[in-house]
Amino acid sequence: MTELQSTIEKIWDDRQLLNTDSAKEAIRSVVEAVDKGTLRVAEPLANGEWKVNEWVKKAIVLYFPLQSMQVQEVGIFEYHDKMKLKTGYEQLGVRVVPPAVARYGAYLSKGVILMPSYVNIGAYIDSGTMVDTWATVGSCAQIGKDVHLSGGVGIGGVLEPPQAAPVIIEDGAFIGSRCIVVEGARIGKKAVLGAGVVITGSSKVIDVTGETPVEYTGFVPENCVVIPGSYTKHFPAGDYQVPCALIIGKRKESTDLKTSLNQALRENNVAV
Repeated sequence: MTELQSTIEKIWDDRQLLNTDSAKEAIRSVVEAVDKGTLRVAEPLANGEWKVNEWVKKAIVLYFPLQSMQVQEVGIFEYHDKMKLKTGYEQLGVRVVPPAVARYGAYLSKGVILMPSYVNIGAYIDSGTMVDTWATVGSCAQIGKDVHLSGGVGIGGVLEPPQAAPVIIEDGAFIGSRCIVVEGARIGKKAVLGAGVVITGSSKVIDVTGETPVEYTGFVPENCVVIPGSYTKHFPAGDYQVPCALIIGKRKESTDLKTSLNQALRENNVAV
C-alpha cells in the first residue's frame, strides 16, 4: 500500500481528518492524478480481468465535501455547482462540440471526440473514442480505445459502495443508439450492441448461436453481436417475459475495425 493510499484510507475511516490541510492536499492530489490519467479507478490486468482501486473511488467521494458551491458562467449559460469543469482541450488534443461538458477529474485521452454529451468525474476515456450526441458517461466508467458510444447511450456511474465495479467498455466496442449499460456491467473488446440493448450487472446475456444457450451475467464477451431479447420467467401471478440481451453472432476478424462494425450489424440485421 502506497503512502498516499494509506492516507486516503485513514481519512475515509476518520472524517474529522477532512479538516486538516494534509488531508485536503492528499485528496486533491488523487483527483488531479485521475484527471491526468496517471491514476485510474479501475485498471486492466494482464490476464484480461480488471482491478478496482477502491481507495481512488474513496478519494473522489471525499473530494465533494471539500468543494464549495459557486456560480460559473459560460456565455449565456449559468451554472451553480461544487465541481469544476475540465479545461485545456486544445492542449489535450480533444475535440469538444458545444454544449458538451466534462467534469474536472475525468480523463480524456488524445483524439477523443465529445459531441454534445456529458462525462462525469472519475471516468476514463481512451484515445480515438467518440462520445456521440446526448450520450452520458457516468462517474468512474472506464471506456477503452476506439469505442463508439452512439446517440443517447447511457453509461452508468458508480461511486459508492467503493468496492462496486464501474461500468467497463473495452477497446473497439460499438454501443448502438439508446443502449443502457449500468451497474458494473462489462462489454468486451470489439463487441457490438444493437440499438436499445440494456445491460446491468445482473442482466442475463444469452448466447443463442449454438445448439444450446450459453448464459453470462452482466458481461458481453469480445467480438459478440448483441440485440435486445426476452425470456420467460415464472411469477406467483403467472409467466411473464423479462428483458435480456441475446448474442446472435460474432464479428469477423478479417476486416478493418470500422468496416467490420458496420458489416457485423448488417450481417445480423441489427439496427444502430
